[in-house]
Amino acid sequence: MINPSYFQDDQAPVETVTWDQAKYYCSLVQGRLPTEAEWEYAARAGSKEARYGPIDAIAWYADNSGNTRINSEMLWKRDPSHYFPTLKANGNRTRPVGQKKPNAWGLYDMLGNIYEWVADWYDSDYYKDSPLKNPKGPLSGQSRVIRGGSWFDLARNLRLSHRYRNDPIYNVNYFHGFRCARDVSP
Repeated sequence: MINPSYFQDDQAPVETVTWDQAKYYCSLVQGRLPTEAEWEYAARAGSKEARYGPIDAIAWYADNSGNTRINSEMLWKRDPSHYFPTLKANGNRTRPVGQKKPNAWGLYDMLGNIYEWVADWYDSDYYKDSPLKNPKGPLSGQSRVIRGGSWFDLARNLRLSHRYRNDPIYNVNYFHGFRCARDVSP
């Protein structure tokens, strides 16, 4: 399988993939996309905090994923139309995985670097009435859920509870990636 990533680097996460491509790859390695609930459970690793550590220690995001450190909040507030061109000029991009501090369960890059597709359809109201144990997400929808934040994100978006949606087919860009899950027998 050819790596479709915009940022070609053997140590960086694979990005620029649709939801279907992510699902297909996971099936090739005898895995699957995690549900949104599984993703958050794994990312939290028992923590109830917004993050599992100081943001610079655990995540690649807009402030620290370029050639020089920037203040992305100030940049965004000053002129959102210059946000992405400034990041591009600064060399912001995905970074090699495993360079930041892992969570308590040893999982790296659960926040930042790339958004991760999960199995669920997006519904902003789903968790108001969802099952308390192992929610599987809505049965249908227009958008799929992505979690974790990305190298271009503001710090405020890199929280374990932050959820976002995206078109699973047409909106492919270099901040969408994935992580596979595997069921294990007890």
